[in-house]
Amino acid sequence: MSPTLHGVDFSSRPGPRKPIVVASGELDGTRFTLQGLSELASLDAFAAWLAQPGPWLAGFDFPFSLPREFVQGSGWPARWPELMQHLRRHSRAELRGIFKAWCDARPSGSKFAHRAADLLAGASPSMRWVNPPVAWMLFEGAPRLLDTGVDLPGLHRGDPLRVALEAYPGVVARRITRASYKSDDRARQTPARREARQHILHALQQGMPLGIVLDAAPALCSRLLDDASGDALDATICAMQAAWGWQRRAAGYGLPADADPLEGWIVSVEVPGSQPG
Repeated sequence: MSPTLHGVDFSSRPGPRKPIVVASGELDGTRFTLQGLSELASLDAFAAWLAQPGPWLAGFDFPFSLPREFVQGSGWPARWPELMQHLRRHSRAELRGIFKAWCDARPSGSKFAHRAADLLAGASPSMRWVNPPVAWMLFEGAPRLLDTGVDLPGLHRGDPLRVALEAYPGVVARRITRASYKSDDRARQTPARREARQHILHALQQGMPLGIVLDAAPALCSRLLDDASGDALDATICAMQAAWGWQRRAAGYGLPADADPLEGWIVSVEVPGSQPG
């Protein structure tokens, strides 16, 4: 049996209307049992949650770092702890100006720098500040991981009983369907998107695509379907990505052995032909 496994759907400005959602459960063999969904309505609550004693392993839906190309090109610290300290010394407005100046100086079609894992996963570049603003998720999330002393395999050693892996539910969902399954805009919370969530949920219950079977009580399944924002479903997928990593804990949680120690990696994203760490 695994330690408690969590999946965290993050918000850079959480509140009662858009909280951070945490899915929690355990893995027994290839069966992940979802035991509950909880909400954190502030970043202080998130930091307190991170500090809870282990053993636990969690997948977090936000980028843990910036692209090496951008970091070195900007003359920023090239070690992860120092990079996080440097990042937090800036305001959002200052960072937006820095990111925009970088993009403005680059040719059309290659404005952003990308981490290797983002390219493979089809994720937005971690320096992107709009649509979606994942840079602010990095800004608010990753330094708090450093502050609370969790262990970040491949990036930074910390408490081995509290392990944090970067997750990205989109890479799992797209292996099931390309249909849109969520929206924060009420006008776009359509029956078609609910049907897509149903399709994703059914696939997870059949063990696809991670080889892990989702087991959840009917009331929890209803919450995954009824949450039109997709946050509950995304948190659950992140927990299942953490479960995938737990299965491979002896091999560096399945992260590539040559993953960039500055950029980090997204759990369950595999490089064709590569060996895990």
